[in-house]
Amino acid sequence: MVSLAGSQIPSPSPGQSPCAAAGPQRRPGRSMRTIRSALLQPDSAPGSPAAPRDGGGGDAGDSDIENLTDSVIDFHLSELAATAGPAHPAAVAKSSSAINAAATELLELSRDFSDYSSFNSDISGELERLAMAAAGAGAAFRSDAPDPARAAVDLNDLESMDLSPDAAPLERVEPFVLACVQALGPDAAPDARRAAAARIRLLAKHRSDIRELIGVSGAIPALVPLLRSTDPVAQENAVTALLNLSLEERNRSAITSAGAIKPLVYALRTGTAAAKQNAACALLSLSGIEENRATIGACGAIPPLVALLSAGSTRGKKDALTTLYRLCSARRNKERAVSAGAIVPLVHLIGERGSGTCEKAMVVLGSLAGIAEGRDAVVEAGGIPALVEAIEDGPAKEKEFAVVALLQLCSDCPHNRALLVREGAIPPLVALSQSGSARAKHKAETLLGYLREQRQGVGCRAGSVAATSLASEERFQGMSAEDVVAKVNDMLDFSCVQDARVCLLGLVRL
Repeated sequence: MVSLAGSQIPSPSPGQSPCAAAGPQRRPGRSMRTIRSALLQPDSAPGSPAAPRDGGGGDAGDSDIENLTDSVIDFHLSELAATAGPAHPAAVAKSSSAINAAATELLELSRDFSDYSSFNSDISGELERLAMAAAGAGAAFRSDAPDPARAAVDLNDLESMDLSPDAAPLERVEPFVLACVQALGPDAAPDARRAAAARIRLLAKHRSDIRELIGVSGAIPALVPLLRSTDPVAQENAVTALLNLSLEERNRSAITSAGAIKPLVYALRTGTAAAKQNAACALLSLSGIEENRATIGACGAIPPLVALLSAGSTRGKKDALTTLYRLCSARRNKERAVSAGAIVPLVHLIGERGSGTCEKAMVVLGSLAGIAEGRDAVVEAGGIPALVEAIEDGPAKEKEFAVVALLQLCSDCPHNRALLVREGAIPPLVALSQSGSARAKHKAETLLGYLREQRQGVGCRAGSVAATSLASEERFQGMSAEDVVAKVNDMLDFSCVQDARVCLLGLVRL
């Protein structure tokens, strides 16, 4: 900035403003606009003193000082206006710090000329306005320019990045997350969206803190539309990314709020084998929110889950079984599962020993047996013989789950108890009550107690209807009706199961 010390501006007298004191030194007939236009002629370099014009009053020294002062001001004004202009390349090239520095310098220049300028024009106002415009341009530059850290991110680096907490703190991962979210935008190319979903899937796979970061970054609403994509790879990536994100409990509400349940059901029906499996798992995760279970069932998830029981891979069957079990805690979903034909594939899966599906199928079957239509469907599909066979020949864990399912079938149904006795369930139940796990022993004893209740009812009918007829048989000769009933009861204590069975058949005939 040019010093004004040598400008020979007279000091103002008391009570007189500096501008008034400087008034006599100004050459008449020349305004700030005239001098500015002369200085900015093409043949004069910005910032150089303008040549004196003829016909002006005043001495040569005053003219030089005035022209020099004008040139400095106009040089700064023109430079600042060019820099602050929205279309000028300098507005992009200059850093925000340089713009702010220029604005500060010009504001200082404005304050100096407010008091000591030899020109009777609002230079200070013009300087201040342009300085403020420069500051605004700097702010716009800072907000519109891309983040250098984000611009430097190469998403391909994620393929080889070590995502362990020590190697990849959140500060390093965050730019990749933001870049992926940006690439998931609706205006992005399909290939870019597919790749971004795959990278979100990778980032959300292992670490809880990264899953939480992705959840608050806006990725979840951006992934949901891809669940209906006609590109099977993009759909699978979106399903699996949401599955991984749903492992973080805080994200489940966000996924639900983003309207992901119905699109996940769509992917469960239409996706690849992997997409179907992962959609089942994602729905299982979301069903951890109890209110979601009825919603998932109402959105049509039960039929495709039942279809997965029949046509899915071993892993797909396990995922479907686990999801069905969780959803069927709601009675309406039990009804939907029975209506969708879930019983037949469940009974079939009980016979697939060693695959890991047998035990899960027994658990789901027991859950569906909690409603009357479920019990009827199990009996019709041959579920009781399959469960009895598991108690006889299966490993310890299968025996335990089988007796639990039978207990559910027989607890409130005398007809099913009679069917259970007819299938020869008493000997394996007695054995299980003596040698199984603590839980299996307890369940087996409870079920045997139900069968004893059934037997006591039969014994009472025997005493009232057929005791005298039984007494005619050789083994009961000389016994009263009460003694015959007691004898039958003793045999039904399972020490002479075969004889008890013969007596029961005789009572039925009578």
